[in-house]
Amino acid sequence: MKAKLLFMAVAISVVLSGCGSSNNSNNSSEEPAGSKNEQTQTNTSGSTNSGDDLAYEKSAEPVTLSIGFKIPDDKLINGDTNDNNVASRYFESLTNIKVVHSWEAKGDDPFKQKVNLAIASNDLPDAMVVDRNQLRKLIDNDMLEDLTDTYEKYGSKLVKDIYASTKGMALEDATSDGKLYGLPNVAIEADAPALLWVRQDWLDKLKLPAPKTIDDLEKIAQAFVEQDPDGNGKPDTVGLEGDKQVVFGQKPNPNGFDSIFSSYHAFPKNWIKDASGNIVYGSTTPENKEALAKLADWYKRGLIDKQFALYKETQEPIVANKTGLFFGPWWMPYWPLADSVTNDTKAEWKAYAVPSDAAGKFVTHMAPVTDRYIVVRKGYEHPEAAVKMLNVFTRYERRQDPNTAEVKKLDDYAAQTGVHIRNYYPFDLLLDYSDAVVKRYNDVQKALKGEVDPATFDPDTKQVYDFTVLEKENPKKNMDAWKPAKAYELGGSILANEPMEKVFSVFYGMTRTMETKWVTLEKLENETYLKIIVGDLPVSAFDDFVAQWKKLGGDQITKEVTEIVNDK
Repeated sequence: MKAKLLFMAVAISVVLSGCGSSNNSNNSSEEPAGSKNEQTQTNTSGSTNSGDDLAYEKSAEPVTLSIGFKIPDDKLINGDTNDNNVASRYFESLTNIKVVHSWEAKGDDPFKQKVNLAIASNDLPDAMVVDRNQLRKLIDNDMLEDLTDTYEKYGSKLVKDIYASTKGMALEDATSDGKLYGLPNVAIEADAPALLWVRQDWLDKLKLPAPKTIDDLEKIAQAFVEQDPDGNGKPDTVGLEGDKQVVFGQKPNPNGFDSIFSSYHAFPKNWIKDASGNIVYGSTTPENKEALAKLADWYKRGLIDKQFALYKETQEPIVANKTGLFFGPWWMPYWPLADSVTNDTKAEWKAYAVPSDAAGKFVTHMAPVTDRYIVVRKGYEHPEAAVKMLNVFTRYERRQDPNTAEVKKLDDYAAQTGVHIRNYYPFDLLLDYSDAVVKRYNDVQKALKGEVDPATFDPDTKQVYDFTVLEKENPKKNMDAWKPAKAYELGGSILANEPMEKVFSVFYGMTRTMETKWVTLEKLENETYLKIIVGDLPVSAFDDFVAQWKKLGGDQITKEVTEIVNDK
């Protein structure tokens, strides 16, 4: 289930946080059907096109691109197959690039195993998606094509603008010795902070002020437990919700305690630098002990839901409206809050960037800017094929494809069959602007104030604007409108307006010792944290955990991480 939740988080972010502002320069890539874009499709290989004319140019001769493909759960119809379907045929018609599947695998783990086997046997398809550690192995063994010049020549303006939104970090992450070896995905920056979500109607009923500090959060949790905020005369509401994962460490989901730890300047599951500048594993620093002590005290006093570690589905108490206090990212109105409001239309939720640290600042860890990459095997004759495929499916995904009639056919097909077109892109890798959520929120607010014309928006921003207007006119009457309207109104506004101290991990990869020791060390960490919180272990067990972690390989891993970071 956890993998499913993580997938949902990524999917929601990618689907609903598209390409940013109305005056973003990427809009210049839009062209009407039948214009210059269509004409360049018949250009010969000897053309002198450049920029987007070249990026979207149809190859004069057919090109074959073999890939490794992750099989989706969708059920195709009319005899379509994984490598011959409405999406693949459309992208081939645009590019004259025929994608064939060297192999297929269903699910993340089987796909990863297939990639590892391809690397070990030196039998790579022409292109495939790899993770950070696989990229490093391929580079170290000189198995990849240098894409530096190919990307510069064939990359579309849209793709380049999206990478530029990361301030160069995405491409840098795929670069070694000055050479670009992969085309990375881009994480949505807004997905990393864990905000505090509060039943505002309960808060108002009990006449409690908006929370700011750890102490405020404690008082609200106690009131929600003791003062019958739902007014049913029964002691059936709980305080702060939790998840047996305790912290997520990068991109949060509902009920993690990440922001509690961050308020103590503890960053578990991240590699950070201590006060002396030494690289340390964030789960082992003394600040974690303070956070664990606070959480253990709250749990003992009943301020944290006593059942939090036992729920089969972490969202159960939220959906059932038994809690009014939990942590989660900006997109919580999509899920699970839409279900909460459906079950109780009186429910009014609000997001807060709390708790603050001792200096009054909201501190949050951030996620890696990228973690997957399209790579091309060394020696493949047409590396531009991978870049061109990224160009066309990114343009379609970001709703900037000018071929209106064909796009409508794909949209209609998806609506009629339930098949997600993105699952049949040649590569399972999506691009969006890193600041997409904040850009969209700001644009919608300007339109609501009459400062900009919403007709000038890109399709994604226009849709959020339309849903926001619909929700304002008919509150809670259309949940399809309520979800994006509230996600941006509540979560997006916090991200756009609240100052945050953002802490990035200095290392996200896997070292040699981690490959054999990390599973054991993670299990030790997760179990220790959970047991301390629920009282199965004393807070002093944290010191024993740190000593054991170091002995079981942590010290060696820290040494390896330090060497890698210092060699950058």
